[in-house]
Amino acid sequence: MISRRSFLMTAPAVATAGYIGAGRSASAAGGTIHLGYQKYGTLLLLKAAGTLDRTLAPLGFTVSWSEFLSGPPLLEALNAGAIDFGITGETPPIFAQAAGTPFVYVAADPPAPKGEGIVVPSGSTIKTLSDLRGRHIVTTKGSNANYLLVAALAKAGLTPKDAQISFLAPPDAFAAFRTGRVDAWCCWDPLFAAAEMTGGQLVADAEGIAPNHQFFLARRSFAEANAPVVRAVVSAVGATEKSVAADTGAAAIKLGPETGIPIPVLQKALARVAYGVGPMTPAIFADQQKIADTFFGLGLVPRKIVVTDAAWQG
Repeated sequence: MISRRSFLMTAPAVATAGYIGAGRSASAAGGTIHLGYQKYGTLLLLKAAGTLDRTLAPLGFTVSWSEFLSGPPLLEALNAGAIDFGITGETPPIFAQAAGTPFVYVAADPPAPKGEGIVVPSGSTIKTLSDLRGRHIVTTKGSNANYLLVAALAKAGLTPKDAQISFLAPPDAFAAFRTGRVDAWCCWDPLFAAAEMTGGQLVADAEGIAPNHQFFLARRSFAEANAPVVRAVVSAVGATEKSVAADTGAAAIKLGPETGIPIPVLQKALARVAYGVGPMTPAIFADQQKIADTFFGLGLVPRKIVVTDAAWQG
């Protein structure tokens, strides 16, 4: 059994604003690339490997790492120039581009629809997506799970107005779910895996509903000025992913102490990550455009965007 306290340790109270320790000028002066990561995912695996400084040394760069609770605050930091490079799910870049954040899509992991889903407490009468009508559902605003919830409701012939939706930061959403204050939770790994392993019942994952890509994003000015550095980081990510894919169990054991996340949760989550970082493709951009158009149609983003305007030419 995974205690609420142990899991909330993955998101310290000092991070209630979403950002854990950064603060820098808007430039990458001094040959340092500032990377933003979440307490799970490919960049954390790269950080844990401890090899990136050595990789970038021939290019005259060192590395600084900053941790975030989720994608939206990571992109806020990128907009502020606090970081140069980061990783998020599908939806945060949509909101960021609509808000004018100067970033570019650098690369993407393959879709991993098994890595996010909608769960309900043990014993719930909710069995299908249609059963979500009128229910209290919690998710994180602007996250990839936010889009999954919208798309899942649409698949059942429902709209967000047909349910009571609350937006909470990941640790607060986890607490609300565990204490029974909500009927359902739409979330992503490793929280998704933790919910399943502590009695949560799966209603649906993203299979056939949303692709669940992970994107590697860079501050536009940094990427344009430092293309070899950006390419070197992506190459290092690829090498790390190849190593993890070969033995996800070993990766979970290595990450457990660093993250405070129980190793069985990490093993479950890492086993359903899609490894193999690659370039952005027309098909991936089309998926992103669909998400952007959906949120614009719902009035959740302030203006219509063309996702390929944020394509990197490097």
